[in-house]
Amino acid sequence: MYYHASQTGGIQTLLPRVSNHKIPLVYFSTKRENTLVYLSNAIEKYCLETGYPHSGPWKKWGSYGFTKDGVLRLEEYYPNATKETYEGVSGYLYGVEALADAKPLADIPFAVSSEHPVNVQSCEFIPDAYAAILAAAAQGKILLERYETLRAQKLAWIRDTIRQEYRNCAQNGDYRHFLLGKFPFLQQEAPARPQQ
Repeated sequence: MYYHASQTGGIQTLLPRVSNHKIPLVYFSTKRENTLVYLSNAIEKYCLETGYPHSGPWKKWGSYGFTKDGVLRLEEYYPNATKETYEGVSGYLYGVEALADAKPLADIPFAVSSEHPVNVQSCEFIPDAYAAILAAAAQGKILLERYETLRAQKLAWIRDTIRQEYRNCAQNGDYRHFLLGKFPFLQQEAPARPQQ
């Protein structure tokens, strides 16, 4: 079975969309729990909640990786990140039994893509993405690394990485707004925000 997550209900056919790989694709995972992290985008959610004016596609935020065994490792780069991103967010996991043109993604375990529209065969409603992630973590299907448990070396890496990301994202106003809001140390280091 192949799974695809969306906040949009009632989809009958999944259409290819341009994303990180710059070509229109439909993305799937052979692990249901791995798709839960795609039910919400922290940048989009924060910008909408704070009234940030934005048009066009949203920058994607994905603070996750995988263990050596291929278990999705969801990392919190700031306190309460998982709860703030997913609590109260509902969505749908769409299922497909077979894909004729499934191409594995080299950088994401258990993930495949399709260049063609794909007819949906099943749909599971997820009433609360945070509760679903916690349930998957309790079953050992997701490793949730809370901010409070991160070691000093990891915290230093996050700080350095976020500084670099902020310097490199001058053209992404939504991303800059998110970074300034979630990483307060940037506000002391960054020039004043332009007026909206």
